[in-house]
Amino acid sequence: MSLTGNFLKHTLKFKFNARTSRGSLKEKDSFIIKLWDNTSPEVVGMGECAPLKGLSIDFKEDFEETLSGIVDRFGDLTTPHSVDDAFKQAKKLVSKDYPSIRFGMEMALIDLLNGGNRLLFENGFSKGEIKIPINGLIWMGDLEFMLTQITEEIDDGFNCIKMKIGSLDFEKECDVLEYIRNKYFREDIILRVDANGAFKPEVVMERLEKLAKYNLHSIEQPIRSGQKDLMRDLCKKSIVPIGLDEDLIGIDSVKDKRELIEHIRPHYLVLKPTLLGGFKSCQEWIRLAEEKDIGWWITSALESNLGLNAIAQFTAQYPIDLHQGLGTGRLYDNNITSPIKIDTGYLTYDSSEKWDFSVLTETEENSGNSR
Repeated sequence: MSLTGNFLKHTLKFKFNARTSRGSLKEKDSFIIKLWDNTSPEVVGMGECAPLKGLSIDFKEDFEETLSGIVDRFGDLTTPHSVDDAFKQAKKLVSKDYPSIRFGMEMALIDLLNGGNRLLFENGFSKGEIKIPINGLIWMGDLEFMLTQITEEIDDGFNCIKMKIGSLDFEKECDVLEYIRNKYFREDIILRVDANGAFKPEVVMERLEKLAKYNLHSIEQPIRSGQKDLMRDLCKKSIVPIGLDEDLIGIDSVKDKRELIEHIRPHYLVLKPTLLGGFKSCQEWIRLAEEKDIGWWITSALESNLGLNAIAQFTAQYPIDLHQGLGTGRLYDNNITSPIKIDTGYLTYDSSEKWDFSVLTETEENSGNSR
């Protein structure tokens, strides 16, 4: 039988002014897809489409209109018979120009396949048997705000800290890194930084050389995306290992993915399913990275707990050797209540905790094909 469904818009409210080199965030819109078969309307698959302003290629004025049009075509879908079938149906329905919607469709279809219980991938994490190591995230702000965050994250048990850099005075950012290294043993704290493409070509190597003194694990996207030759040279010369993030966005075919990796030869890939077009796309990146002995980790893109849960379960399908970027569940005042929790630097799944979607009751629902 064909499927039907709808979507609703939920505006997530940050607990603080979340500042990056691309600007500040106080709230973020998320679109929740609901999908069901009318022969079993009590079984509802749910997915999240959460494009990021200034980063997602599908953050456009016509996003809601496009999503509504896709919802109107849910009749072209059927309950998938496998995860691969869910991937194929999502790809057929949603073009590569709307990666966050394709990701949301993959989520909803796999959830529907598995009974609509938000259990997308059965593994040790979703069974509550293993936990995923994650990095603590330090947002930009004044010196006191950043130092407070660092203390809180380390006191909470995080031994891997990721710090956003690139919007403050560079020397002040280095002062924060030096503070961490002076206060805590190097062996105890892993340090990552994320520049979000903020460094100019004329200063990037000088800054990487200065950052190297802080014994960093890695730096994400030191220069803006699209500068493939310069990024290749940086990866060859830099003492600080470099992770590609924004440079991966918008690349859909396996051929183009392979060409990018072979040209730049990065040390790491930083994978965000919402920005890259979903789980299938990330599977392809992971396979290509491992062929070239390139490290990788998976990061949320400020989704609600619904999307974060799905990403965490997908991540646990793989052996986890590095800290993942999945600590965003605590960012919002009005997040969805879920079984995923943060415990002493790890993401865990507590099956005794129930999903509670009551926070969505005041959101804007699109009628579409709704019941």
